[in-house]
Amino acid sequence: MIVAFSVSPSATDTGAGVSEAVARAVRVVRESGLPNETNAMFTNVEGEWDEVMDVVKRAVQAAGEGASRVSLVLKADIRPGHTGQLGAKVDRVEQRLNES
Repeated sequence: MIVAFSVSPSATDTGAGVSEAVARAVRVVRESGLPNETNAMFTNVEGEWDEVMDVVKRAVQAAGEGASRVSLVLKADIRPGHTGQLGAKVDRVEQRLNES
């Protein structure tokens, strides 16, 4: 499965923004060893259901350190028996774009 998620804590009293908290969440994902990528809006992670959901849970906890509230947006592509789709899906679209 591939999960795209975005996590953001409530703003802190310091007014420092949320980039530090988001970085903590992304660090959890990157250290998980699962295939992943981060863009301006979401972090995508690929793996089996239980391992992906565990990473998302830990990322939310990391982002929420010191915050009274955390927002999570999650979208999942559940396709049993398929792996390597994080890049393959994009490759298929690029191939179509390059066809004349």
